[in-house]
Amino acid sequence: MQILVLGGNGFVGRAIVEDALAHGAEVASFSRGKSGAPLPAQVTELVGDRETGDYHALRTGEWDAVVDLSGFRTRDVDQAMDVLGDRVGRYVFVSSHAVYVRDLPAGTDETAPRREPMRDADVLTNDTYGPCKVACEDDVVERYGDRATIVRPGRVTGPGDSSGTALYWIRRGARGGRVALPTKPEAPLQLIDSRDVARLVVQLIADERAGAFNAIGPDSTIAELIESAAELSHTTVDIVPVPFDAVPPRFPLMDPEAEWGERRRNPAKARAAGMSVTPLRTTVADVLQWDHDRGAPELNLGLTPDQEEELLRQR
Repeated sequence: MQILVLGGNGFVGRAIVEDALAHGAEVASFSRGKSGAPLPAQVTELVGDRETGDYHALRTGEWDAVVDLSGFRTRDVDQAMDVLGDRVGRYVFVSSHAVYVRDLPAGTDETAPRREPMRDADVLTNDTYGPCKVACEDDVVERYGDRATIVRPGRVTGPGDSSGTALYWIRRGARGGRVALPTKPEAPLQLIDSRDVARLVVQLIADERAGAFNAIGPDSTIAELIESAAELSHTTVDIVPVPFDAVPPRFPLMDPEAEWGERRRNPAKARAAGMSVTPLRTTVADVLQWDHDRGAPELNLGLTPDQEEELLRQR
């Protein structure tokens, strides 16, 4: 099996590359080649730039499947499909749960209504990212039909997740003490391990499955995430709820309570297709080890210890 990964040097891309190699695939990765640690030696690295339309490195070669992790606007996927054509057997587009309309109830699956498509946007924001992904999905399905597969991950973490979104809370739990939480402790999460996303993608390719699949992790809560990190680090925490508006906007993993239903989606279809389910505790342990090994660089999000102490002093 030969797989081409567009964006193979990114966080989730690396997990897909490693899973594909572990299952005997030949892998090529297309990226700018300007960031990230080197990929395994057996990966064929192809250099180009989607932002400038430089697909020269993809004008030759054939693959059983392409996995598109770096398509955000329709021009991205349309240009890639124009270049690859029928030299790829299956087009796997990695989309997002942001394609769904807001305020859905708990338990929705892949048939839930999506947002109105948007073919382009000058800046990708909370308001444009999802609609742009919807338009990308539509173009891939229109071009490849039953050779199109759509994977919609929820919130992803795991070793290599340098975004800091989940890592902020994992570090905070590991540090112990009083934790300022701008939501209720029972706020739902379905964090998925990047390695589970990878397992799903590679299995879908092997089985030649079409359609859309929600890649989401086990049911948990923000309190469970914090407390798991504390237990694994041999610390204890005292979670102190604070007002939602007492912290900066877009605080890590925080959602208004009206949107909690979106964090309780139905994972049955992806699990039936072969998606593994890594326990949250295992993911947290592996993230802690990875973060320790890289020296735990400073995160530029959330509250600093001094800011949190000041906020808690008012409680």
